[in-house]
Amino acid sequence: MSQTKYIFVTGGVSSSLGKGIIAASLAKLLQVRGHRVTIQKLDPYINVDPGTLNPYEHGECYVTDDGAETDLDLGHYERFLNVPTSQANNVTTGRIYQSVIEKERRGEFLGKTVQVVPHITNEIKERIQILGKSGDFDIVITEIGGTVGDIESLPYIEAVRQLKWELGDENSMVIHLTLIPYLSAAGELKTKPTQHSVKTLMESGIKADVLVCRTEHKLNDDLRRKLALFCNVKEDAVIESIDADTIYDVPNLMLEEELDKVVLKTFKLPIADKVNLSAWNNFVQRHKNPKNQVTIGLIGKYVELQDSYKSILESFIHAGAANEVKVKVESIHSEHLPQQEVAQKLGHLDAILVAPGFGERGIQGKIEAVRYARENKIPFLGICLGMQMAVIEYSRNVLDIKEAISLEQDPEAKSPVINLMEEQKNVTDKGGTMRLGAWACKLEKNSHVFKAYGSEIISERHRHRYEYNNQYKTQLEEAGLLTTGTNPDTGLVEIVEVKDHPWFVGVQYHPEYKSTVLEPHPLFVAFVKAALDNSKK
Repeated sequence: MSQTKYIFVTGGVSSSLGKGIIAASLAKLLQVRGHRVTIQKLDPYINVDPGTLNPYEHGECYVTDDGAETDLDLGHYERFLNVPTSQANNVTTGRIYQSVIEKERRGEFLGKTVQVVPHITNEIKERIQILGKSGDFDIVITEIGGTVGDIESLPYIEAVRQLKWELGDENSMVIHLTLIPYLSAAGELKTKPTQHSVKTLMESGIKADVLVCRTEHKLNDDLRRKLALFCNVKEDAVIESIDADTIYDVPNLMLEEELDKVVLKTFKLPIADKVNLSAWNNFVQRHKNPKNQVTIGLIGKYVELQDSYKSILESFIHAGAANEVKVKVESIHSEHLPQQEVAQKLGHLDAILVAPGFGERGIQGKIEAVRYARENKIPFLGICLGMQMAVIEYSRNVLDIKEAISLEQDPEAKSPVINLMEEQKNVTDKGGTMRLGAWACKLEKNSHVFKAYGSEIISERHRHRYEYNNQYKTQLEEAGLLTTGTNPDTGLVEIVEVKDHPWFVGVQYHPEYKSTVLEPHPLFVAFVKAALDNSKK
């Protein structure tokens, strides 16, 4: 079996430079060249996973098929590569320390003093190599969270140093992403921050093999030579990463800069003459040249931070391209949606999506948005909590159950149309204990969802504790809120639709987690199509 190659992506100078996008773009190029590639993210924070983190603090929590609550960068990896990720693709410091402490408690270290080096670094190295040793991948790209010099990143950097020594230069390499700031007063790009960043990396014993330079302006040849000389890399390994119109341009920009060729040369792997990005570029063309535009309202609780709904926004881009439509998403805070302003705020929209969320805040605004979409025949999609709000709204305003609510918002509720799941009733720990991962769902024929999927059995990813209360199912169905998707094993209601409405769908799962560039999610494609049909009316 050939040796798996490892690429480590580190960052310096500033956070939010786009390590995840660079890693995903490089992976895409290596993939279309015929290599089996995966990407993993090492996060330096002490939380065991992002599942307990506030969306304002960390953006959305992404969920994999096997039920891992992970960093949102894994969403980028899946959207670019069209390959599912898993528990092994995201590791946090919390998980590393938890594992080492559990081993110590079991006596696995034979009475030795447990230390950061070698015990923590050994654990990190093991986690990095799990995917490589599976035999499923030729190349594993590992993104190290944070920036070089951060105290919390030091054990990861040391583990990378050791691994590079163990694997050798033909089997491992480091790509360092830095910022080349432009000083308008001086009218020039400055390389000093990058030099300092590379120096900090070298002080930890690691030499960067490739420099990827985020910049607002083109890098000239003199600047590239200067960076190569002072940062100890080859000239062709100084890669320009200029600001792009869309993240989906980045693979083509990296192809122009020959980042993939530099990597393959380092690994002494054959370089094919042609790179087939035709399917990717077809998507980019459709995305950039829409024939129509629709405006869709995203009603949420965390709309101040775009990353809170990252996968939903990207799903709209994929579905928009599939329909040759520009989807203009209007973020509307559910907490600021009082009843008297609903028509004013929502009246111009072509469709309405009520987003996932937790807790009591902003619930009334979501319910009002659902009501407006239902009564005015506006295409509607409710996801997770959004679906539950649709059930509550229908119970209150159609069935006249005025006290209808979820036990999440009112644990003493007299009419809990949304109930705590049976298996959740004795759960006390909050982390990693929700109903997570991929579950099957059986669709009713002649429903909107069946038409969208074209299949009777589907599998979708979940993240919730509360569920539709089946005690109210008969009443709701007789009143016109139809159950069109159920879990075949448990009878859990997964999907509801309003009878005699052009397009009104609520889903308990998260379709946004499975939408990719090459396979836009069918539910989003159908929803955007419904918005387009509505706009033409």
